Amino acid sequence: MGRITTTRLSWSVKGHRLLDGIEMAAPDGKIVGLLGPNGSGKSTLLRLLAGLRRPDTGTIRYDDTSLGDLGRRVRARRLAVVEQDASAHHHVNVRQVVELGRTPFRGRFDALTERDRRIVDSALERTGIGDKQHRSWHTLSGGEKQRTQLARALAQEPREILLDEPTNHLDIRHQLELLDLLTQLHVTCVVALHDLNLAARYCDHVVVLDGGRVAAAGAPEAVLTPDLIESVYGVHVLVDREHATGTLRITYLAAARTTATGRQGP
Repeated sequence: MGRITTTRLSWSVKGHRLLDGIEMAAPDGKIVGLLGPNGSGKSTLLRLLAGLRRPDTGTIRYDDTSLGDLGRRVRARRLAVVEQDASAHHHVNVRQVVELGRTPFRGRFDALTERDRRIVDSALERTGIGDKQHRSWHTLSGGEKQRTQLARALAQEPREILLDEPTNHLDIRHQLELLDLLTQLHVTCVVALHDLNLAARYCDHVVVLDGGRVAAAGAPEAVLTPDLIESVYGVHVLVDREHATGTLRITYLAAARTTATGRQGP
């Protein structure tokens, strides 16, 4: 099992409500896209789901257990997090970063086992960075760092993965390879995305945030309508199907005009 649910989740900073009454569900083994413009609350919600922040109100449950009741080691063994800005790793190479994914399964002073090494090898191969495993972290490009962080997450053998804009810094090929990989993992993924076409192609379910609230949630075909996109993103779009693949396609036409009252005009 790897189900994530939230109920009436809210979070504020200095009296300003950034998330308000969030109700969402990430079904077991599905890819759930968190969508919305900058400042809508995507990264904040992911940090709450990861236990990096404590909500003001509401609950987060992993399967039938409250996040607060999951011990730190138990949480580290089932949940992996790939943040948007990869943290710096001093004086380590790519392989050593990926090996950190095995930390929750080892004693403090235990060496890597043969099984650990096989899992790390597999994670490096699946993310396409095996040939860079001896490179210093600080010599990597942004995209290489992103793939290294994903490999570390895979080395945890998680039931759930939270990813904050994982396609940032990646070229088109590696964006597609990364998202293709997520569809093959059979783990629950909650992924913040900017690209609506990638969300339509790869997500089983999407949650659209607007001003810290859920504007809509459901299958991409049901949610990503011209009216919803205009209301949340302020752009006129054409929504149809890509002829070669049949995938839902969003074509951006023009920014919606804003009236003197702040309302969007035709």
